[in-house]
Amino acid sequence: MSRNIIVTGAAGGLGRAVVDKFKREGYHVIALLRPNHDEPVEEADDNYEVDVTDEAAVLEFVREFHMQYNDLDALAMLVGGFSMGDMESTTEKDIQAMFHLNFFSAYHLVRGFLPVMKKQQKGTFLFVGARPALELASAKDTIAYSISKKLVLTLAEILAEEVKDTQIRSHVFVPSIIDTEPNRESMPDSDFSLWVSPKEIAEAMHYAVNNSALRNMTFKLYGGV
Repeated sequence: MSRNIIVTGAAGGLGRAVVDKFKREGYHVIALLRPNHDEPVEEADDNYEVDVTDEAAVLEFVREFHMQYNDLDALAMLVGGFSMGDMESTTEKDIQAMFHLNFFSAYHLVRGFLPVMKKQQKGTFLFVGARPALELASAKDTIAYSISKKLVLTLAEILAEEVKDTQIRSHVFVPSIIDTEPNRESMPDSDFSLWVSPKEIAEAMHYAVNNSALRNMTFKLYGGV
C-alpha cells in the first residue's frame, strides 16, 4: 500500500525539496499548487491546484482525496508568506493578510484532514513556524508575520492535545532564514552559508514522520544564524 503525503506550497523552494525527499523514500507525493500559475511539480505523483487559504476549496479537495486515495500518512503545510513592519506601521489589513496566508492556510487543512487521520488513528501533521514566534524579542520588526506564525504554533499545540490518545502526531519546524532563490535576491549581501537549506528541513521532516517515538516536537533549524 502506498504511503501518501500531501505537500502544500510544493512549487516553492522548500516544497520542491520536501517533494523530492519523500518521493525518493518511496512515498506517493500529492502536490498542492497555487491555482492559475502553471507550475506543476514533475517529481510529484499527482498535482492539484488548490487555494489552501480558501476554506471551500480545501473542503472540496478533501472530498476529492476521499474518492482517490486511502490513508494519509503525512500532511506538510508549507504555504506561507513574510512581511516587515513594526507596531506603529503595521495595520489591521497587514495583519489580516498574514493571518490569511500563514494561519488559515494551515487551519483549513487541519480542519479538513483531522477526521481522516482520526479514522485511521495515525498520521503526522507538519507545520512551519518562525523563529520570531518563539523568540519574541526579535518579533518587533515583523509584527504581522510573527503574530500569524505564533498562531500556527498555538494551533499545533492545541492539535497535539486533541490527538494525544492516538498515534496522530503534530510537529513544528522552525527555520531561521531558508536558503531559497527569492531570499537570496532580497538579501544579496548576506552570508548564505549561514542559512538553513531546504534539503535540511526536508530531511528533518522525513525523520520526524518516520520516527514514531517522536511526538509533538518543535525542531529549531537555525543553521549558523
